Amino acid sequence: MKVNLKDKIRNIQDFPEKGILFRDITTLLQDKDAFITAVDEMKKMVSEYDFDLIVGPESRGFIVGTPLAYATGRGFVPVRKPGKLPYKTIRFQYDLEYGSDILEIHMDAIKEGQKIIIVDDLLATGGTILSTIKLVEQLGGEVTGVFVMIELLDLKGRDKLKEYEVKSLLQY
Repeated sequence: MKVNLKDKIRNIQDFPEKGILFRDITTLLQDKDAFITAVDEMKKMVSEYDFDLIVGPESRGFIVGTPLAYATGRGFVPVRKPGKLPYKTIRFQYDLEYGSDILEIHMDAIKEGQKIIIVDDLLATGGTILSTIKLVEQLGGEVTGVFVMIELLDLKGRDKLKEYEVKSLLQY
């Protein structure tokens, strides 16, 4: 069955604050055919890359990354907001299009030399993905690719990630 994934994304004006157009994937996720199609298409995107683990930032990176890890037979490493991981962590502070935040990863989540792909639902300004990359690299991982469900072209997040291969399923 052919599913137009863009038709399954809901646009919400002025969320989380005035002037932001939020691309909501929950409508895609609740449609089983659309969700299966999205995971299958992302699996095709990553299939040509050599990687050991998938890393995804909180929280929608979990939603996209874990089924992709399952589909590719790889492990998944969560990157979380401060205080959410139970073991020793390292952290990285970054800027968002509407503020700043901190992400953490378990200090033993990635072994030196492991090949990693970063997966998230959205590439906007690039801050979240770049901070996730920095955490992976601090632990000795090698980022072999960045894969997102949606890329917001006008926010130029790809510009922050010029050193990395970036692929997006949908572009706006």
